Amino acid sequence: MEVTRRYKTLAVATVDVDVAKTITMGYSAPTEGEASISLDQLPQQLFWETLELYWWNGFWYRPRHLEAALALRSQFRPRDDDVLLASAMKTGSTWLKALCFCILTSKRNERSRENGNIAVSTDREDQSEDPLAANHPAHYVKTLEVQVFTENPPPDLSVIESPRLFHTHLPYSALPESVKASPCKIVYLTRNPKDTLVSLWHFFNHFRTDEEGPFPFERAFESFCDGVCSFGPFFEHVLEYYRASLAMPEKVLFLKYEDLKRDPRGQVKRLSSFLGRQLEEEEEEVEDIVWRCSLERLKNLEVNRNGVDPWVNMPNSVFFRKGVVGDWKSLFTAEMARRLDEIARTKLEGSGLDLGIDT
Repeated sequence: MEVTRRYKTLAVATVDVDVAKTITMGYSAPTEGEASISLDQLPQQLFWETLELYWWNGFWYRPRHLEAALALRSQFRPRDDDVLLASAMKTGSTWLKALCFCILTSKRNERSRENGNIAVSTDREDQSEDPLAANHPAHYVKTLEVQVFTENPPPDLSVIESPRLFHTHLPYSALPESVKASPCKIVYLTRNPKDTLVSLWHFFNHFRTDEEGPFPFERAFESFCDGVCSFGPFFEHVLEYYRASLAMPEKVLFLKYEDLKRDPRGQVKRLSSFLGRQLEEEEEEVEDIVWRCSLERLKNLEVNRNGVDPWVNMPNSVFFRKGVVGDWKSLFTAEMARRLDEIARTKLEGSGLDLGIDT
């Protein structure tokens, strides 16, 4: 891995770093009382020739996301009934946000509460009371290091009624110790690495100009294999949450995108049980949640066809593409598939985790 230096500082405070050690071991995170680090001390790479990434504590970050992660670590105060959704990039985050939001704000659950949160209509012809028809799921489930702790000062999260629902792309090791020690729940979603790369490639090509054109897929493939992407390496990200789910199954639920596609009703029931939500008239309510959150419905809602995400200034439509399993076959050569499968087997060896690399 070629490492270059760029001299920037996130904030005032700095931490001395042994750069040689960070390459092989990762940089030891500062305590949560330390607000910042000096970027000039961290290994740096360019992602697709344009986005600066910095290597901190075993993972790659864009500067604004690293600054937000440090603020999150020092300022976030979890509640016992918080729910934190987590995922590497382009593994189904938007779908998971919609599903968990609907489970926690289902009409029958809300009807039994007195605080008047949004109720979801169960009439498929009536979308007037359906919040997903009014806004993109990210409006209701904000990503902490993208939409919350990038603000200065961050918004007051204490005013949000319980249970609060958030999302993060941060690896498990970067989460605040207060989150790990609290009874709050974590739901992690992952996906076949080959489909993840294809989705990542399509998504980041939206940031490129017409003159630049799509980034060569062969080079994107090499970058992914080397682990160079925002919040990557991919396999280390997945394994951290997988091991946490084995150690603390009552706290961390580990889901696979392919299981959601194969059995959405069963996975919604599993999610509801983990989140402690008893669904009345269970089959009817599960069916309604699956329908409201289906990718086909979400991507055809007016707000997602023509709306714009204010945090990244991109059309909402870019968050909804095919959503199918096996789309990697449209771009991978046989040699690419063989090579990434071999990397996956090596990385996952002995873990017990199966990411369906042969499908």
